[in-house]
Amino acid sequence: MKFASFYRDGALNVGIVDTATGRVRPVSGVADMIDLVTRHADGKISSSAPDLALGDVKLTAPIPVPRRNIFCVGKNYGEHAREFSNSGFEAGAKKDQAIDEYPAIFSKGPNTVIGPNDDVQLHANITSSVDYEAELAVIIGKPGRNIAKKDAYSHIFGYTIVNDVTARDRQKNHKQWFIGKTLDTFCPMGPWITTSDELDPENLDVKCWVNGELRQNANTKDLIFDIPTLVSTISEGMALVPGDIIATGTPAGVGIGFNPPKFLKPGDVVKIEISGLGTIENKFVAEG
Repeated sequence: MKFASFYRDGALNVGIVDTATGRVRPVSGVADMIDLVTRHADGKISSSAPDLALGDVKLTAPIPVPRRNIFCVGKNYGEHAREFSNSGFEAGAKKDQAIDEYPAIFSKGPNTVIGPNDDVQLHANITSSVDYEAELAVIIGKPGRNIAKKDAYSHIFGYTIVNDVTARDRQKNHKQWFIGKTLDTFCPMGPWITTSDELDPENLDVKCWVNGELRQNANTKDLIFDIPTLVSTISEGMALVPGDIIATGTPAGVGIGFNPPKFLKPGDVVKIEISGLGTIENKFVAEG
């Protein structure tokens, strides 16, 4: 199933999406998406409410206000790890050690999250090197701590798309990545959550276009650290809870991979598509 969060008549709703008909059916009796995930971790839920045309509602991020920071993974595709290491934007990079021995984990604050078609602010007053990163994101459904790899998929509710927007200069200058990753609007997300029973997360095409030019084109089978490894690693000594989000990393083709780098400008449009999950498309604007 596919679950979306959306506004209708000024109220936030959660609904079941039918992509074949382009309609969404509101789910009653849940406060928000995290409530739905918590109480229906198996994704089995029905609704008898009248359905609505997707064009008549305003989609938000599936989890519009995460209760905790988004867990993010850096350098998790080999070619991207190498392009990042060679770009000059990775603080302390060693060109002969582009691939990490352990997953690099950082976070983005809830303030970054916007909807699948909302505008992203370029924050030109503080950065001149805004970049895009297409990523598959995992949504945790069942809580757990010290989760074994073999059990990881049983803790996953579903998957969605995120754009891990990054201010590369701030990422480099401040050494720790958080300050370059967590500016307001820097995490477009959506368009909905597809439950884990509907797809194979280890074989999904990840594509990103900037102004119609295909920049990123990879498959999740190329992840250096697979999803069970990420879930297990992040849960070591720290309980994951329903609604937690793990962004699994981006493939090669980001702006810093070009010479000279191709940073985003006002009016640029970034479209991301992952097979089985749909698309998000966001304009980058000068405000902010």
